[in-house]
Amino acid sequence: QVQLVESGGGLVQAGGSLRLSCAASGSTSYINAMGWYRQAPGKQRELVAAITTGGTTNYADSVKGRCTISRDNAKNTVYLQMNSLKPEDTAVYYCNADIAITVFKRLDAWGQGTLVTVSS
Repeated sequence: QVQLVESGGGLVQAGGSLRLSCAASGSTSYINAMGWYRQAPGKQRELVAAITTGGTTNYADSVKGRCTISRDNAKNTVYLQMNSLKPEDTAVYYCNADIAITVFKRLDAWGQGTLVTVSS
């Protein structure tokens, strides 16, 4: 079992910054890639950023240049630094972990979400 707990969300003015954290616990040795998704009211959940164990990153076009994903493998924690925030960034942000138990068995773990509200 892998459990993910997000923190760091809150209310911020447009142009401000936040850093989200996601702490993993349980069978963390099986975790491969980790990422951040977000879901705004009435919209589909979308990928914001992802990072592999080796540090390769991928970002949604909407956040490129404004967000940085990083991870501390020793702490089993992934971070999302968000700068120059816009009102359209308002959403519940979810942490995700790709769990590879075997080459034939892969699972996803999700956190409970943390709310980011960007005021104009």
